[in-house]
Amino acid sequence: MKCHLPILAAAMILGGATGCSRHREIQPGVPWYPLNGPLIPSRMTMVTAWDFPKNPLTDPTLDDSRLSREIRLGYRMFTNTPAEAARFVPGRVSCNNCHLNAGQREKALPLVNVAGMFPEYNRRAGRLISLGDRIVDCFLRSENATARLEMNGEGHLAREDSDALPSPTSKEVLALSAYLTWLSRGAEVGKNPSWRGQNTIPNGALIPIDKLDPQRGETIFKERCTSCHGVDGQGVAVGDKRPGPLWGPDSWNDGAGAARVYTLAGIIRYAMPYLDPGNLTDADAQQLAAFIDSRPRPSYPFKEQDYLTEPLPRDSVYYAKR
Repeated sequence: MKCHLPILAAAMILGGATGCSRHREIQPGVPWYPLNGPLIPSRMTMVTAWDFPKNPLTDPTLDDSRLSREIRLGYRMFTNTPAEAARFVPGRVSCNNCHLNAGQREKALPLVNVAGMFPEYNRRAGRLISLGDRIVDCFLRSENATARLEMNGEGHLAREDSDALPSPTSKEVLALSAYLTWLSRGAEVGKNPSWRGQNTIPNGALIPIDKLDPQRGETIFKERCTSCHGVDGQGVAVGDKRPGPLWGPDSWNDGAGAARVYTLAGIIRYAMPYLDPGNLTDADAQQLAAFIDSRPRPSYPFKEQDYLTEPLPRDSVYYAKR
């Protein structure tokens, strides 16, 4: 049966979300439906695609201070990254594409109360990283900021350009850090929120990478995903929104977390389809991820610097085996 809001619609529809929530309200800022803790429930309607329980653009507790302005700027960058942080986003992927409802939807990689977990250990980097480091990584990989670099014919940097890539002190990174820290107001530092880490396929259900069939995944994609994403994976208009590209030059690059098959499968499994998340099986989510990650996408030029102290994950299909 074909799903009318298929597999990655939620993860890619929301990049251009505006600042105003469109839900009915009991009182200003209070949704008409019950939240799951501070999060929008995963099973809701298309109307809730534009809901933001915590919205700094309408929060009366924020003033005209520099910090409040940075929080609001970070929110705008989060929900419309290609427009608001254009110098680091050559493609069409927003933070909001993966972290739905400005990071406030259940089982869609929510970021509420996450800021207090940093610094934390990162296996890919092999060290403790800060919140700013993590945001930089998202720019470099998920937003494909490295496409701004000038490369030679051998795939190496042709010249150094310190301003071409984000750093923890870039204004965009600081603004996003301000917004994410604002989302964590009142949370206990060092306590992992219960909603973190839910987008993971159980180990016992993982299919060996060499047993996955991208052709099977393509069949599922054509049956379940094309009404929002199109046969070419580049997205079709859904109201005044357009799903972001799942592959091609405007998509995430091959060093991003979503370029790992099991990571992408976990997002698909628990956040999709938009109106009925969890509708897919573990196996179908993995077949879909194998297909999407078999498609062409930009190359991350610094993959040799990843996983220097930790084993290379078995689902890192774009990395040379070590």
